[in-house]
Amino acid sequence: MANTSSDRSHILVCGGTGCLSAKSDAIAETFKEHIKAHGLENETQVILTGCFGLCALGPIVVVYPEGAFYSNVEIDTIPRIVEEHIAGGKVVADLVYEETRLEDGKIGCLGETGFYKKQMRIALRNCGLIDPECIDEYIAYDGYFALAKALTEQKPQDVIDTVKASQIRGRGGAGFPTGIKWQFAADQPAGKKYVACNADEGDPGAFMDRSILEGDPHSIIEAMALAAYAIGADEGCVYIRAEYPIAVNRFEIALKQAREYGLLGKGILGTDFNFDLNVRLGAGAFVCGEETALLMSVEGKRGEPRPRPPFPAVKGLFGKPTVLNNVETYANIPWTILNGAEAMQKIGTEKSKGTKVFAVGGKITNVGLVEVPMGITFREIVEEIGGGVPNGKKFKAAQTGGPSGGCIPAEHLDTPIDFDSLMQIGSMMGSGGLIVMDEDSCMVDIAKYFLDFTVEESCGKCVPCRVGTKRMLQILDRITEGHGKMEDLDTLGELAAHLAQASLCALGQTAPNPVVSTLKYFRDEYIAHIKDKKCPAGVCKELLEYVIIPEKCVGCTLCKRVCPTDAISGNVKEVHVIDQEKCTKCGLCLPACKKFGAIIRE
Repeated sequence: MANTSSDRSHILVCGGTGCLSAKSDAIAETFKEHIKAHGLENETQVILTGCFGLCALGPIVVVYPEGAFYSNVEIDTIPRIVEEHIAGGKVVADLVYEETRLEDGKIGCLGETGFYKKQMRIALRNCGLIDPECIDEYIAYDGYFALAKALTEQKPQDVIDTVKASQIRGRGGAGFPTGIKWQFAADQPAGKKYVACNADEGDPGAFMDRSILEGDPHSIIEAMALAAYAIGADEGCVYIRAEYPIAVNRFEIALKQAREYGLLGKGILGTDFNFDLNVRLGAGAFVCGEETALLMSVEGKRGEPRPRPPFPAVKGLFGKPTVLNNVETYANIPWTILNGAEAMQKIGTEKSKGTKVFAVGGKITNVGLVEVPMGITFREIVEEIGGGVPNGKKFKAAQTGGPSGGCIPAEHLDTPIDFDSLMQIGSMMGSGGLIVMDEDSCMVDIAKYFLDFTVEESCGKCVPCRVGTKRMLQILDRITEGHGKMEDLDTLGELAAHLAQASLCALGQTAPNPVVSTLKYFRDEYIAHIKDKKCPAGVCKELLEYVIIPEKCVGCTLCKRVCPTDAISGNVKEVHVIDQEKCTKCGLCLPACKKFGAIIRE
C-alpha cells in the first residue's frame, strides 16, 4: 500500500457475486472514466473489492477517507459523485445510505449503521476492504504475517497448541474442535499427509464461503499453509464448487501470486518448509460437503461417504492423514495465530468461541452476510442487524443450518446463538444459513421444501437415507394436498428417528431436522392441514379456496374476464360466484378485484 499513500481518495466498489450481477464492474469502469475526465487518475484509486455484506443495498460504493457509503449506485449517478465528492470534496448527501445521514447534517460511516454496529469481523476482516486480486493489499493488512511468525518463531506443535487453546470449532456444521483434528493428523507417523479445504458450500441460501474466497483468497492459502506446517504436510487442495466461477478465478490468481512471492512452493520464506496447493472443481453435489464424500470426489471417484472410523485425520485423501476444514474455519486461523489464543477465547460463549458468519435471507429487510460474536441472540440479528421483517409482517420462524437444520419459533428469539444452544432447541449451526420466515410462510411447506432438497441430493448409497427421506417426502406431499391422516404424524416421527440413527453420513442423519422441528413447534399447522383441510398461511395450493364476498361484489365482471377456466359466473352488476370444482387456484382473480376487495383467499 506504500505506493498508494499519496492517493487522496480510494473508491471501493463491491465486487461480490451479488453486486457484480448488478453490474458493479461497469460501475467501477465508469468511475475510472469520469475520474480520468477530471484529471484525477493519478490521485484516486478505484478498487473492486469482495462483498461488503449488505447485499440488499447493492451495488455498494464506499469512498475513503470519508468512509461515505453510497448504496444502490447507478451508472447515471456516478458523474455527480465524481464531480461533487471526488473533485469537489463534498459528500453527495442525497445519494448516501440514509442511515448515514446524521441529524447534525454530517455523514456517518459504514460501521455506525445498524447493520454493522453489532458485527465483529474476523473471518470477513478483509472482505470489502482490499482488492482480492492484489497480494500486496493482503500483506498490507498483516497478511502472511501469521505464517512468517509460525515458520520463524514456532514449532509445529506450538501452532497446534495455539489452535487448540483458542477452542475454535469447525464452522462447516459439526463443530468439531479444530485443534484436536489437527493433533490427530500430526500424531500419525511421518510420511505423506494432506491439507484440504471444503469450499463446496451447497446449502440453499448460503454464500459465506464463496464470499470469503471471492473477497480474501489469500487468507485461505495462508491458513492452509499453517495447517500443513502444523501437521507435516507438503501438499493440499481446495475443493471449490464449479458454480462459483468468480471465487475460482480469484483463488487461482492468488495461488499464482503466492508462488511468485515465495509463499507457496519450496523453501517458503527462506525456511525448509515446502507446501503447495491446487484447485479441484466440484460438480455441485450437496453430499460432497460431507468430508469423506468430498475426499472420494477429489480422488476421482463417485462422491459418496464412507464409514468412519477411520476418520480423515488418520486415513483421508488417498489413504493418507488429511486435515479437512471448511473455508470459514480456515479464515479464522491466521488471525488466531497472529493475535494469540487468548484473543479468540475472549470472544463468544463458554463452549463456542469466536464469531460465526451467517447468510441472512428470506423475509428480512437487510438481506446479506453478517459476522457476529457467538452468544448474540436471534433477536439482535433479526431485528437490529437485519432490520426486522418488512411490510409490517410478524416474525414467525428462522431456519438455521440449511436443509440439515431446524426451524426456530418466535418464542426462542432471545436464545443466544452457539453450537450447543441451537442443538438444545432442535436446530443446528450448520454452515450458517439463516432464513427468516414471516406469518405468510407455511411451516409444513417449508419442511417439505428442505426435505425435497435432501431427497434430490441424497447419493443413494445407504437405504435409510435413500428410502427414508423419500417416504417422508411422500407423506408431506399428501398432507399439503389435503389427504393426510393423523397417524402420518407418528410415522414421520418414527422415520425421522430411524434416519438419524441408521444413515451413513450427516446428510441422512440430519435430513429430518426441518420436519422434526416444525412438528415440535408448529404441530397445529400440520393438524389444520389434516383435520380442517386448510393451510393457515394460505400457501398450499390444493387447500386454498378463492371466495367472493357478496356484500362487496359490485358485478364489474373483471374477475370473470381474467379467469382462465370459466370458474366465475355472474352478469354485470350482479353478485358473482366461483365454482370451486372448476377453480384451478391460479389466483388471477385476486389482483383483478383489488379495487373492491371482494375476493378473499381462504
